[in-house]
Amino acid sequence: MEHRLVQAVEEALGWDGPGPLGSRFAQGSISDTELVGRLLTPPRLLDMVMRRSLANPQFRCFRGGEELHPNAYVNPQVTLRGQTIPMADMNRLGNLLRDGATMILDQANVFDATMEVVCRAMQWWSREHVQVNVYLTTNDAAGFDLHWDDHDVLIVQLDGEKQWEVRGTSRPVPMFRDAERNNTPSEEIVWAGTMKTGDVMHIPRGYWHKATRVGYGDGQSMHMTLGFAKRTGVSWLSWLADWSRETELFRHDLDRWGNQAARGVQEQGLAEAASRLIASRGPAEFLTLREREAAAPRHVPHLDIFGPLEAVACIAEFPPQIEERGETVAVLAAGKKLTFAAKALPALRLLLSGRPVPLDEAARVVGAEVEQVAKILTEEQLCANLTPELSSGYTGLVTNATS
Repeated sequence: MEHRLVQAVEEALGWDGPGPLGSRFAQGSISDTELVGRLLTPPRLLDMVMRRSLANPQFRCFRGGEELHPNAYVNPQVTLRGQTIPMADMNRLGNLLRDGATMILDQANVFDATMEVVCRAMQWWSREHVQVNVYLTTNDAAGFDLHWDDHDVLIVQLDGEKQWEVRGTSRPVPMFRDAERNNTPSEEIVWAGTMKTGDVMHIPRGYWHKATRVGYGDGQSMHMTLGFAKRTGVSWLSWLADWSRETELFRHDLDRWGNQAARGVQEQGLAEAASRLIASRGPAEFLTLREREAAAPRHVPHLDIFGPLEAVACIAEFPPQIEERGETVAVLAAGKKLTFAAKALPALRLLLSGRPVPLDEAARVVGAEVEQVAKILTEEQLCANLTPELSSGYTGLVTNATS
């Protein structure tokens, strides 16, 4: 999938692909200023918050560096049947932002089609799971104090400006669940400066950082943080533990009460079986199967009673694998393996490109069979009906596959 933000980030950071992700700090600026405003604006963010039921911790507010109780900005609405639904109190929220506060919406990709498509494009690019959080800070409000994240992040300054300080690591590649705590900040300042509209920054896992608008006076800052949950050697070993259940030896109870010789035999057998398992399923297979087995994301199902299927887009978490096998073509994605006749290959390449596909235009390009193939892929949840709302997430950012 060719997405304008992916291309702009690579250009801004001087990258040629996702290889540098997680390896070193980088900072640059997007030259396409129109692109930044297209992604999200503060009024659109506030409208998004207003129209949805949101609760802490997904929706949070901070003032003076301290997190506020949800009652300060959430007012439960009671329905006619007495059901309570948490909704943002827009008057209270507005007053907080006028005085200076930070509002955070985690997983904005769940609520907004543009953010959803951005995350999908970044996942196809990086081959890692991605989510986007949005931070809106007003006037002289402080952001988070010095901290580190357990994942790599790309930060895009969408509007306004904010002061940042980025430091190196104090523990190499720390993890959320780790063997040691990582509480002492590094003294090494890697970068300090102001992020302005269109600026991009990559902060690898474990780098300490903080951001603030203290001292800036009137104004605001809004940035999106794309978090990349990369797999580690620990992830691979955890995956191997699941595969160990196929071997009877691993399912037996560990011998606690037998004599030393018996326990030694069991330990040696387990060690040898573990060695064989490690040799048989390496990290490359883990990464491949992880992509191939990722379940389909949330989407609007297509129902014939609402009308014919007119346009689709591939919604697989990662690029589907297409394998030509003589007279047939296999598609592997979303934990499924679909087999088509070889003549379906042009239609499959178009429909699984990650770009929106109007079926009438596609039929003129690859033939009328594209409509039947699209219906199958939609039923199998590799593609989704391109509703007007989903289509809006691609507009101006990803061109149609038939263009």
